[in-house]
Amino acid sequence: MRYYRLQDGPQTRLIARDGDRLVDLTSVRPSLTCFADLARSAAVSGLEIDTITERYVDEASRVDPSVLAAMTVPVEAEEVWAAGVTYRISEQAREAESGLPEIYLDVYDAERPELFFKATPSRTVGPGDEVGIRDDSNWNVPEPELGIVLYQGEIVGYTVGNDMSSRAIEGQNPLYLPQAKVYDSCCALGPCIVSQTSLDDPHDLAMSMRIVRDDDVVYEGETSTAEMVRTCEELVSYFTRHNTVPEVAVLLTGTSLVPDEEFTLQEDDELTLTVESIGTLENTVTVV
Repeated sequence: MRYYRLQDGPQTRLIARDGDRLVDLTSVRPSLTCFADLARSAAVSGLEIDTITERYVDEASRVDPSVLAAMTVPVEAEEVWAAGVTYRISEQAREAESGLPEIYLDVYDAERPELFFKATPSRTVGPGDEVGIRDDSNWNVPEPELGIVLYQGEIVGYTVGNDMSSRAIEGQNPLYLPQAKVYDSCCALGPCIVSQTSLDDPHDLAMSMRIVRDDDVVYEGETSTAEMVRTCEELVSYFTRHNTVPEVAVLLTGTSLVPDEEFTLQEDDELTLTVESIGTLENTVTVV
């Protein structure tokens, strides 16, 4: 099943999609206002998330697909982290931008993955919102990624993520990575969460990105998560080692869609990021 979070005035509502049927879970259980509430109920009861949803589907109010125009960030993750150099092309791109290329080759081949802090809720935007590029960087790119949704450190679902990156800053010195990655509106998540039990294999999903500027397509590419050198379980294992993780977190798994070195994002560019079996995340670009 897919789960959406809708903004209804000051409140949020949890919408579940089962095939073509959309239902408002909050209408039958007011305590279920977001995916985290559902994951919490599943953890307490020992049931699968979709099993709990199936109990309420028949009672819940049906909703028209037009309500999805009000969808917001599908989960308020207390922390968003990301993995780097999990695809060969990512390793090559990091080498190209850096004056110390050998360190990225070491990471790609190493036992331990690169993991870094990415965003807080205040820095994360949802579908239809604006993602940011830094005004002090002249080389900025989006990075479409499969996002792992975690509850108490356990995989409960997947989403689409955009790990915005200031490559000019990152390339100056690897120690500048936090500034290249963490800033206002630096991360986007959406449009929904697909439950862990609904996704057969997260390691074999088509992934694509399209960038439109003034009605012209300036970048288009596609790949597959099958190209990822590490598994989701491996990345989560390292994320949770000796680390007290928050109740709800998202871990982005890296990208292999990297625009040419001559390309940089501009204000008002339109981004379309799609991961098979999950959905499409659309955002526009603003300067922050």
